[in-house]
Amino acid sequence: MERLQDLVLTAPRPRTPTPHPDQHRTPTSEERTALKITAVETFLVPPRWLFCRVSTDEGVTGWGEPVVEGRAETVRTAVAELSDLLVGADPGRIEDLWQLMTKSAFYRGGPVLSSAAAGIDQALWDILGKSLGVPVHQLLGGAVRDRVRVYGWIGGDEPAEVADAAAAQVAAGLTAVKVNASGRMSPVPTRAETAAVVDRVAAVREVIGDDRDVAVDFHGRFTTAAALRVLPELAPLHPLFVEEPVLPEHRERLADVVRASPVPIACGERLYSRADFLPALRAGVAVVQPDLSHAGGISEVRRIASLAEVHDALLAPHCPLGPIALAASLQVAFATPNFLIQEQSIGIHYNTGTELLDYVLDRAPFTFHDGAVRRWDAPGLGIEVDEDAVRRADAVGHRWRPPVWRHADGSFAEW
Repeated sequence: MERLQDLVLTAPRPRTPTPHPDQHRTPTSEERTALKITAVETFLVPPRWLFCRVSTDEGVTGWGEPVVEGRAETVRTAVAELSDLLVGADPGRIEDLWQLMTKSAFYRGGPVLSSAAAGIDQALWDILGKSLGVPVHQLLGGAVRDRVRVYGWIGGDEPAEVADAAAAQVAAGLTAVKVNASGRMSPVPTRAETAAVVDRVAAVREVIGDDRDVAVDFHGRFTTAAALRVLPELAPLHPLFVEEPVLPEHRERLADVVRASPVPIACGERLYSRADFLPALRAGVAVVQPDLSHAGGISEVRRIASLAEVHDALLAPHCPLGPIALAASLQVAFATPNFLIQEQSIGIHYNTGTELLDYVLDRAPFTFHDGAVRRWDAPGLGIEVDEDAVRRADAVGHRWRPPVWRHADGSFAEW
């Protein structure tokens, strides 16, 4: 855990935003109308991400993160196909380009196409903010908060290991953590399996105390029957929420789970549009978790957040990804009234050999202060991507794939 503590910086946030390399001056209104997209590049960067860079004829560039974990090469192809709609277009017409990217083909939706559009959408907002000299949250109506609370992931197979990991996160200054409820889970869990889930969460609660929060991720590994058996047992430990208690394809059972659960229910990392989220919201979920790199980018997640607000639900964007996705998520969080908490992947167990902060020139925006990220006002997404590091990483690339799990009888098990 020393690696995590080294990464979470404690230096004060600079009072004056550092200029972007491509942001030497604010173009005039005439120049802004003249901006045209000239190229869309993609970069396959370890540990498991895909970045994109959108260039314009005036030298203003935008960065985005279009990726499906384990399908990065597929999304890369989708971005290349969408670039046919983009080159030569005005990058400031974000909504029009979003409509074209998501609707101009007869076959629509799904994780690959939605993620390709999401990363490009992030880059277009980045360009617009830079061209106007303002942060994206200003373009979304202005900030409604000064700081965004974040949580960190903790790993470990045994309660003692989970407790040690939770202690490290607390030492790093976080006020909330998230833990996987289990590994492989039987369709109808035994008493021992149920007890193991409770023991893991109890170990975290004992370490973090009552003033901090623990969220629990069921990760779609539970059947509805399993979720209904385990959720009441977790209630005395007061989880912030339980995430993805059933698979997204079984969302018609969400209402049954919500009605029976004393714990707030969250879902959404595998939902990609307002239409996908509407049944979950009608089922009564308390927290929606769209991913800025999967659910249509900044444009669609803002609409999902508004839809959630109508249903008295909160926004907690999913983001076990890289710095661009996190920056886009934070820009939305700064401007969204019904925001709850933000996931971030510094020190997460997926990041082997390469870290989120390895691809930015200035780490200060991602400094944690009392478990939160302070709002920044640098233009666009507000971060400086280390383009040289990205291009070097792309020369190496990656072929990250999720593990394949099986039950004791040899049948497929949800990861």
